[in-house]
Amino acid sequence: MSVIEVLDAHLADLIAAGEVVERPASVVKELMENAIDAGAQKLSVSITGGGMDAITVTDDGCGMSAEDAVTAFLRHATSKIRTEYDLEAIGTLGFRGEALAAISAVSKIELVTKRPQDELGWAVYLTGGEVVDSGEIGAPNGSTLIVRSLFYNTPARRKFMKKDSYEGAACLQAAQRIALSHPEVSVKFLREGKVELLTPGDGTLKNAVVAVLGKDIALGLTPVQHSTEEISITGLVSKPVCCRGSRSHQFLFLNGRHIKSKALTVAVENAYQNQKMVGKFPAYVLHIQTRANAVDCNVHPTKVEVKFADERGVFSALFHAVESTLNEGRLPTGQAVPVAKPQDMVTPNQLGFQTMSAQQYHTSAMVADPTAGKGRPLPNLNRPDRLTGSPAAAPKSVPSVAPPSSGFPASSVDRERPANCAAPVATPAASKQSQPAPNQNFGRSGGDLPFSSHDATPPKRGVIPPEAASAPSLPEQSLCPAGATESDFLLRGEVFHTYLIVEQGDDMILIDKHAAHERMNFDRMKAEGYRPMVQQLLAPVTVQAAPEQAAMLLDSLPLLTEFGFTVEDFGAGMLRIIAAPHDIDAGNLNDTLLELADTLLTSGTADPAAQRDEVLHTMACKAAIKGGWDSSEAELLSVARQVMSGAVRYCPHGRPVFVLMSKKELEKRFKRL
Repeated sequence: MSVIEVLDAHLADLIAAGEVVERPASVVKELMENAIDAGAQKLSVSITGGGMDAITVTDDGCGMSAEDAVTAFLRHATSKIRTEYDLEAIGTLGFRGEALAAISAVSKIELVTKRPQDELGWAVYLTGGEVVDSGEIGAPNGSTLIVRSLFYNTPARRKFMKKDSYEGAACLQAAQRIALSHPEVSVKFLREGKVELLTPGDGTLKNAVVAVLGKDIALGLTPVQHSTEEISITGLVSKPVCCRGSRSHQFLFLNGRHIKSKALTVAVENAYQNQKMVGKFPAYVLHIQTRANAVDCNVHPTKVEVKFADERGVFSALFHAVESTLNEGRLPTGQAVPVAKPQDMVTPNQLGFQTMSAQQYHTSAMVADPTAGKGRPLPNLNRPDRLTGSPAAAPKSVPSVAPPSSGFPASSVDRERPANCAAPVATPAASKQSQPAPNQNFGRSGGDLPFSSHDATPPKRGVIPPEAASAPSLPEQSLCPAGATESDFLLRGEVFHTYLIVEQGDDMILIDKHAAHERMNFDRMKAEGYRPMVQQLLAPVTVQAAPEQAAMLLDSLPLLTEFGFTVEDFGAGMLRIIAAPHDIDAGNLNDTLLELADTLLTSGTADPAAQRDEVLHTMACKAAIKGGWDSSEAELLSVARQVMSGAVRYCPHGRPVFVLMSKKELEKRFKRL
């Protein structure tokens, strides 16, 4: 008896359907693409139960005849290709003839369609891929297809579906991609009868972006226009100062089809090198037009992965298109910056400023601020407030008390930390002036600042406090040798406002202060339980999140509340932060919430403990001092003693927090050995 048998046709259809119809969003994508191929100018999508109960797609396209309405649900039935040579230059979104057959195999379908030249339309009813009824019906021009009870006959697939809110968000995201890929088509999306998306369909990409991503994001985008003999690139990219905290607003389209390509993503992000902030990602909506026979989109069932005949050429064109857009208005490479001649320069006296000697300046500074002589910088009264963003009031005499979970003196962090602004306004020259002078003595004591929330006075420089000596160490050997005394290392300084320089015997240790403080925060939060001080925001912060991000955050409200966030649904994909942890800057709340959403999407909900740790990673990172911040010596000593005692070796993400270089290695580099 034969062991190998041919599968039943229905079972084969169910298996094949799993490749094309992964979730309700797959159905929305396939049906909307079919409508666009049919010439639709208006598209309406309505879902209930996250798309599991019902998906309705209505278009004003060309419609189908009675015969085609039945044939369309057969496997490999299509009107878009005829011969094998058509596969070499595919010009439509669909072409395989698998989508309708796959969808009908795992659902109950009702199709109503009518051509403009016909007096009556035709209705077809299918269950599990089998036609159960059909006949004439009165209908408008175009087609309406209703998919009900998705995966009703494949419980193995249905049980793996996520919550209705999450699946519905994925359907909305599929509709958004179609709307951005074809701005000439008006797209309307309804969830549970509520309109969540409506694009004008006027052919203007900027208007489609406003409808899909919101006005705030659209205002930060600049147009791209670039073409070669083979490739045309158009679209919108974010300005470097308007980059986002995640890649959730990156859309790439090839010949009207949404695609994913790691190589092309790298091409765009490489164009932003040395222009955007570290940890930020550009937002963009880019359309690439090329010859149909220069790309193969028949390499993946969902058609989101493609192969290029000349991927290097596409990479180069995309890189130069974005780079040239970002560099508009800048001086061409190699062109000298015009320098004012001596006779054209204006002296301070001509501007009405009174000149003074160095001694007079120091005297006036001491009068303005008695602590100035101790190395403490004069207060910046124009620094925006951390919460409101408005200019800060004159400093008041308040006790310097650190919050329980800060890990550092609150007053020093607040005084030294730069304001978070949407766009930097300081010129390069001004930025340099704000940095300490090269000959300025290291070790600003911070005046009356305590070393920590428990120490009344800072310890002597370069000395490990007694409590640090007894700190628990990792299994690996501590940096300090066995039996070391408390004066075995010296904090020599800080470079780039990021890396601490520590000398220990014949070794030099460079410490990343952000990575080390992030680990300190994480260990403390995990050991003590993170119970932040919650502050009500004077002005709630509005966050524009991607549909799946918003759905995940709304589903995780109890967890967000545990971490100090009060978030509510603001409608149209917007969220509003009412309250937040005290140790997160108001200017960072938007990026923090989006990063938390990405963390939750990645970690999932299978292991609540692991999910909570992932959130703790984000909170510890956001609450840590940052590279580039001007930190007091007390802060730097607190970081150094934890690293040198062996209590901190890696950040929560696994990166090392220090690099060790021996005196012998340095002498080799300087050819002294």
